[in-house]
Amino acid sequence: MSKSEARVYVVDDDQDIRSSLSRALKKRGMDVETYGSAQAFLDAYDGSTAGCVVLDYGLPKMSGLDLQDQLNKGGYPLAVIFITGHGGVPESVRAMKAGAVDFLEKPFRQSVLAELIDKALQVAVDKHSRQRVSNDVKARFGRLTERERQIVVHMIANPAEVSSKEVGNSLGISPRTVDHHRARIFEKLEVRTLVEMLNLASKVKLDTRDHTG
Repeated sequence: MSKSEARVYVVDDDQDIRSSLSRALKKRGMDVETYGSAQAFLDAYDGSTAGCVVLDYGLPKMSGLDLQDQLNKGGYPLAVIFITGHGGVPESVRAMKAGAVDFLEKPFRQSVLAELIDKALQVAVDKHSRQRVSNDVKARFGRLTERERQIVVHMIANPAEVSSKEVGNSLGISPRTVDHHRARIFEKLEVRTLVEMLNLASKVKLDTRDHTG
């Protein structure tokens, strides 16, 4: 997904602000959706599109910070810019520590917001790209049988003991059986060498405490 395909979500309970921001951002060629509450946004967003959330800090019921927490927990490909009329230093610090791109106090110049959105969209697109890679790698590891996964986990946990004999001794199987499984593992993971397999495994943080023995 490119930055031009990403979307801007304006979440603010003030209809006038939603309308004015939507018009201004659309004039700049941005794809914009607006929501009057945090819950309305959560109900509509399916997690598949990278984007920037222009988020009112002082939303009723579910606050902007609460929504940010929900988005972080969901791991969505989104970057947040807070806008507020009454936020203070503690609030802005909390928002930035949680990954917000910026914290703007109203009134602000729309040109400043537009520049921040451009930055935020790149952050979101990069996150989306990393997630796609991670999902692809997880899907490859999902093809492995239980025994194949045991062999992979052993080699990750014991990089100095990766010969077929060493792996076989650890798992109680013959070196020839290990060779057979290794060939299938490389085929399923779409790698050609042990180094490539270890690099692939590092992208999904495979838990070496499971499936051993």
